[in-house]
Amino acid sequence: MTAHKHAQEPATSVVVEKGEFWTANAIFFIAMHIIGLAAFWIKPPSTLPRATLLMLPLLWQAAVFGITVGYHRLWSHRAFRAGTPVRVALAFCGAMGFQGSIKVRCLRHRLHHRFTDDPVHDPYAVTRGMFFAHMGWIFWKPSYPRMSSIGREDLDRDPIVRFQHKYYVPIALFSGLIFPTLLGALWGDALGMYLYGGVVVRVIVWHCTFIVNSFAHWNGLQPYSDEVTARGNMLLAMLTGGEGNHNFVPRTRTTRHAFPHDFRAGLRIDEWDPSKWLLLFLHRFGLVWGLRRAREADISWAVKDMRRREEAKAQGLDPDEVCNGSDTDEGEQTEWNARAPGRCLLVIDGYVVDATKFMGDHPGGASLIRNYAVRDADKKLPSGQERDVPIGDWREATWAYHGGLNNHSRAATRRLRQLRIARFDDGPRS
Repeated sequence: MTAHKHAQEPATSVVVEKGEFWTANAIFFIAMHIIGLAAFWIKPPSTLPRATLLMLPLLWQAAVFGITVGYHRLWSHRAFRAGTPVRVALAFCGAMGFQGSIKVRCLRHRLHHRFTDDPVHDPYAVTRGMFFAHMGWIFWKPSYPRMSSIGREDLDRDPIVRFQHKYYVPIALFSGLIFPTLLGALWGDALGMYLYGGVVVRVIVWHCTFIVNSFAHWNGLQPYSDEVTARGNMLLAMLTGGEGNHNFVPRTRTTRHAFPHDFRAGLRIDEWDPSKWLLLFLHRFGLVWGLRRAREADISWAVKDMRRREEAKAQGLDPDEVCNGSDTDEGEQTEWNARAPGRCLLVIDGYVVDATKFMGDHPGGASLIRNYAVRDADKKLPSGQERDVPIGDWREATWAYHGGLNNHSRAATRRLRQLRIARFDDGPRS
């Protein structure tokens, strides 16, 4: 049984109850749409000055980059590092998207990746229907019982994140509505820029982002991973700054769900991913650094694995049975000093795993792994997290790996096997 199945099966029997209707959120969301539609009657597009028409796509792109480059790749997945000027600009542009503060949206997005498609714990699970995944979740006050298990230390340490979170409402209103109006006043079209540069662009940015949660989990190709509903779609990629590349696909080799920590959503320079192009441009001038990339070996294995699975399906065979354990490249099985200083050792599925060198590459952060390390077996975990029953004086991380804290992919399971250093021997120890 794959880790994916292990994680998904319990959720199918759970009855999902809607929370309290979020009246204020619903009124604002609907009002923005009404005003946006009324704009075409109040001030028809044919009456807009050329300066306004030229500014609209720039404001849209700025807000999209704020979400895709800032909220998503920088703060949600820590795919690169950036200095203060870039982080301030991304925080401002991200607020233009009217999608919550950096902290709120990033924690919610990390929860989505942790429990993708889980109807209980995924904030916008497409398994609850397309409308819910697209925008239905907006109308209900959130209740996230597993949110306490999501790492947030990096967000709490960032002064820009803290400032934007504290003053998010005035920052968002200024960046999204007042700023476009002031720009329009420079060429005598304050009303047009308020209606179109403010309201209409905001609504368009909303839906361009929301289609990643809905249509990008419904329509597209999945040759790299079929473990979740995430798919890749070129049209959606063009509407979302590259984020519509939501699964590895042949034409748009995307990395968003298979390898979320990669700064790219398209591996080749010519694939549609403006967010990647912007990062490469900034990197060239030293404004961002530490661009993270998925290992070529993992990408290559994902391609081969999906091809094997497709061939098995074509022959009427069970892909899980045919592909289970194939091409695992397990690490050397040796005796090892469990208390070796500086080592981060885990016990998963009866094996000792040396995660020391992997901690910096773990999409969920190094602190999450350390919580389950053998040397920290007596450490108190945050609320909402738990360890398995002890094996002797060791404690397992099996529960956390198999859906307790994350739905790990087949590629992750292969990497885990490579990090094994010994079978666990629960015999007497001196």
